[in-house]
Amino acid sequence: MRELTADQIEQMTNLRQTLHRKPEISGQERETARLIEAELRKTGADRIITGLGGFGVAAEFIGADEGPTVLIRCELDALPIQEISNLPYRSEVPGTAHLCGHDGHMSIVMAVALAFGQQPPAKGRVILMFQPAEETGVGAAAVVSDSKYGEIKPDCAFAIHNVPGWPLGDIRVVDGVANCASRGMRLTLSGKTSHAAAPQDGLSPGPAMAQLMQQLAQLGAGGPLDQDFAMSTLTHVRLGEATFGISPGEGELLVTLRSVTDAKMDALVDAAQDCVAKLSGDLTTNISWHDVFPASVNATEAAELVHAGAARQGLQSTTMSRPMQWSEDFGHFGKNGTEAAMIFLGSGPDQPQLHNPDYDFPDRLIPLGADLLLGIVRQIID
Repeated sequence: MRELTADQIEQMTNLRQTLHRKPEISGQERETARLIEAELRKTGADRIITGLGGFGVAAEFIGADEGPTVLIRCELDALPIQEISNLPYRSEVPGTAHLCGHDGHMSIVMAVALAFGQQPPAKGRVILMFQPAEETGVGAAAVVSDSKYGEIKPDCAFAIHNVPGWPLGDIRVVDGVANCASRGMRLTLSGKTSHAAAPQDGLSPGPAMAQLMQQLAQLGAGGPLDQDFAMSTLTHVRLGEATFGISPGEGELLVTLRSVTDAKMDALVDAAQDCVAKLSGDLTTNISWHDVFPASVNATEAAELVHAGAARQGLQSTTMSRPMQWSEDFGHFGKNGTEAAMIFLGSGPDQPQLHNPDYDFPDRLIPLGADLLLGIVRQIID
């Protein structure tokens, strides 16, 4: 049951391509937020909230009668990757591009805004949230902790993420963990430089780093996506300066830890810290944590609403048996009494993988994604 006209779908396609031309990375989405705010004001939303957790923007549509508050979330940020493309709307910002589909997600949610501008909810409230800084894992946490978010207090929350490799428009949802937890560990080891001819007079972190590279990798090799799943991936190594005359006195390791559950992540963190303590010897060490994503967990009731909303629109949906291995900070919205569900939407079997330099969101997915979200929301508030 399509609520958008052909002209509106074309309008949202143009919006998606405009967003694609002007990407902004996490925490720098100022102009993207301004464009989104301007487009939302055209829809006749009852209220626009800006500055949520940084550059976040939310539109509120209020029904005639009391009822639940439903939140739909999408992401503002792009990636620090150079796009490889001959598209007429390719990124105009060197080294930055929408290569995860957030431009498409925004256009889908803006299409939902158009529909509610035409036909407001019968009851309750609909909040359309354009969230900053998803890629770094800090955006959702910042939005949820923002005092303005306390005025929203959603009863349920939903988000869509496209998935390359699946048939276009294939709708899947899981009951339980939808996205793995992950976090990045930055480890620096400091000793003392010396002449390369007298390394014994210094304290090189090299031997400890060699052992840590092996031991940290052994904390988790992946495997089945169950409660015991653990993965440790070495992503960067640096030792001393690029010279031949200096025995190094400082080094750095970057490792990404990944698990299905937050409890397993806590255990991985403890194991990594223990490993560093045992192998670092007389070196001075410092550990800092970055890109911290909790597991994104779907509530049973919210997952059921996805299936019901899809059926309402004449769409097929299936239940997944396991989560996605990659992470998403949407899990922050599923706390404090909010029932949340992350929905996965196929973006085509021949689509390049997310974060590939030649990825591009398929515009044909915009009306389908909007139909799905409208079916879910109207299932709740009509």
